[in-house]
Amino acid sequence: MTAIRIDAGFDSGNIDVLETSGASAKLAIVTDHMSEFAQWFHFRVTGQAGEELTLKITGLSNSAFPGGWPDYNACVSEDREFWARADSSYDAGEDNGTLTIRYTPASNIAYFAYFAPYSMERHHDLVAEAAASEGVSLTKLTDTLDGQPLDLLQLGEGESQVWLYARQHPGETQAEWWMEGALECLTDPSDPVARALRSRCRFHIVPNCNPDGSARGHLRTNGVGTNLNREWHEPTPEKSPEVLAIRNKMDETGVDFAIDVHGDEAIPAVFLAGFEGIPSWTDDQGNEYYRYQSILDRRTPDFQTRLGYPKAPRGKGNLSMSTNQVAERFGACAMTLEMPYKDLVDAPEPEQGWSPERCKLLGRDCLAALLEWLETR
Repeated sequence: MTAIRIDAGFDSGNIDVLETSGASAKLAIVTDHMSEFAQWFHFRVTGQAGEELTLKITGLSNSAFPGGWPDYNACVSEDREFWARADSSYDAGEDNGTLTIRYTPASNIAYFAYFAPYSMERHHDLVAEAAASEGVSLTKLTDTLDGQPLDLLQLGEGESQVWLYARQHPGETQAEWWMEGALECLTDPSDPVARALRSRCRFHIVPNCNPDGSARGHLRTNGVGTNLNREWHEPTPEKSPEVLAIRNKMDETGVDFAIDVHGDEAIPAVFLAGFEGIPSWTDDQGNEYYRYQSILDRRTPDFQTRLGYPKAPRGKGNLSMSTNQVAERFGACAMTLEMPYKDLVDAPEPEQGWSPERCKLLGRDCLAALLEWLETR
């Protein structure tokens, strides 16, 4: 039996190798720097082609979202392009919660991740390609605490101010795959939905709000352990310069419509969360959100309204979260879009589960729903 080797010393890599024996390994997830969040993993295994790997990620009862592990299958790729699912099982009673991944590679290398990674290299390619498109401008909003650029893409000539932003939580890579699909649509000069939207809207797009956490292999925080989606009431240069820069820019442009794109660990569905708990809630503002939700529900079977988060009571909304802050601050139709790490319970796809390809398609569907929402106001 060939002894395997496990590495995570690369962009977004995260794993602690506790022990290996032949084609088996005992592993643990490293917490985000300066925080207790732990859920994201990304590592590679080298070994013998055709030999089954048995990988045990332990200590998951202490992870950020233990409810994310039952009925979850890890993502795997041998070429880092196509990501499938590896057979996985969770035992809460084994070694303080253990996810066992079994996979037989066709080659002598395989990559495993919590969801298909979206590398910083691919992020820079996405930004550069979009910025080179006709009618698109690029602005560096600020430098992150690790010295990376926080980029804003803007396009469109219309009056409606639309903000799309993703990956406040860096391990929610679904969000930037969604962004890739949305930007491919919006920058396509021949796409009829994009042409209509560009004429009606001015788009302000931040494809990755948290470059530092993304590169470091974090689940939920930036380089100094800050959960950015709890900073929108009082962002600071010391803890959350990313949010401070984005919110300051929003103050300049105003916001009519906003989607904050995320991933959810436990719920096997795509859903929206609104702003019901804000102090200034009105039925007119809220009905605009519900109308968009209904349009999206009709347009794609990958979206649903049955599963999701409970609504906050009036006046009890957390204004440190972006959707609540943006709805309260600007009177906007704001929302949080959540995508799963697991497969969709209503529309499973056994080989890939919820995948980068489906994230990108959803991005296009969300834009088509936005156009209908605008046309029927």
